[in-house]
Amino acid sequence: MERREKINAWLSHLRFIIYRGRLVRLPADFYRRYRRTLARLRQGEGGWSVYREITYDVGSHPETSLDYECAFATRQVRELAPRDILDIGSYRHFIIGLLACHDLTTVDVRSRRGIVPQERVLVCDAKALTLPDGSFDMVISLCALEHFGLGRYGDQIDLGADRKALAEMMRVLRPGGHLVVTIPVHAGRPAIAFNSHRVYTPELIREMFSPLELVEEQVCDRRQERLKDPGLITADPRDWDVYLGCWRKP
Repeated sequence: MERREKINAWLSHLRFIIYRGRLVRLPADFYRRYRRTLARLRQGEGGWSVYREITYDVGSHPETSLDYECAFATRQVRELAPRDILDIGSYRHFIIGLLACHDLTTVDVRSRRGIVPQERVLVCDAKALTLPDGSFDMVISLCALEHFGLGRYGDQIDLGADRKALAEMMRVLRPGGHLVVTIPVHAGRPAIAFNSHRVYTPELIREMFSPLELVEEQVCDRRQERLKDPGLITADPRDWDVYLGCWRKP
């Protein structure tokens, strides 16, 4: 039994479990029904093999900052209708969903294969793309730029890799093409949680993306799991919100 399951098994006797990182108190009526049903199943009812793993996930369906990132990018794809899309390091399940309706070229620094015919995989470093200028109508990079050059994924340590990769994204965009990105952001000084990720500031984002024209931006509070006023970005130096941006190449 995993450590979390052992802890939950012990806590459940006190009508508590740890679920989604939170301590949850189990309602008395639910716990009574759970115990009665578990006892019946253990006596052989239904013929199932049974083991205890109590969970309680009632209420509205949870939303996460990842949902907002993927929804933002999906809306840009739908509204802008690009013909050729390059994805650099986005969430794998987002890419798989996008492949249902689009052919994609994807870039990964780690070796992997495409699992559907519509995906062309390039294994290379994002700061040195093996692609010609002006190849794509849209470049998407969700929760990736902040990791480049920190060695997290076996890439070489290069503290300027994020800027180099961003320059490459701009290079392979056609004029009029769009760059869709999500990255950590907070107010104050730019920060590096070495060797996990960088945290940018609104001012730094403006400076880095300045060759492009801003189309739309949002900020998601990753603690409250909701969109927030961009003027209320967290100032905690060890925390961050998520910046969602769509930029156009002139």
